[in-house]
Amino acid sequence: MADKEPYIIGIAGGSASGKTTFIKELHQRYNDDQICVISQDHYYKPLSEQVVDENGEVNFDLPEGIDFKRLARDIRSLKKGKRVQIVEYTFNNPDVFPKQLVFKPAPILVVEGLFIYTSKTLSSMLDLKLYIDADLEVMLNRRLVRDARERGMTEEQIIYQWEKHVLPAYENYLLPYRDKADMVIKNNTNFGESFDHFVDHLNQLLNP
Repeated sequence: MADKEPYIIGIAGGSASGKTTFIKELHQRYNDDQICVISQDHYYKPLSEQVVDENGEVNFDLPEGIDFKRLARDIRSLKKGKRVQIVEYTFNNPDVFPKQLVFKPAPILVVEGLFIYTSKTLSSMLDLKLYIDADLEVMLNRRLVRDARERGMTEEQIIYQWEKHVLPAYENYLLPYRDKADMVIKNNTNFGESFDHFVDHLNQLLNP
């Protein structure tokens, strides 16, 4: 794929559907010279620009909280063969010092995030749209474990966020795009053969 623009793949899906695990699997199989993965999460607008709900809680589960213009601009730079450097977004966690992240151009560019398909500009840049799906009960149970362990949240806080922010976002900004995706991978327990089929597709792109 030398001297060609990168093949751009979008990966979306509900919160705790398995996007991060899917990306980790890709990193284990491919190096940075083959695939560049860039996440929507690093393009959140400043906290002062985020929407606050009726109880004063910041709602990070809305497309308007993402700077899609900046994300699209960086993707265009990568398409032109330029490196992109951004500051890691830490969700204002005082215990995490943000890193400088550098993304290098590669034959395959993966853009992942909850709301990437809601941006018409970004969506039009994608060559393949992948949707990772899981049952709501499965996703909630995963969040209960993950948010308690990684973010120190109580079960009450997690359930509040799920009911007030996550579930409405899922119904309004994710489900409508599931049936429009080029490929849907179910992940209630594992990715199964679907991941192998996806890898076969990538291998064909890298070694035509």
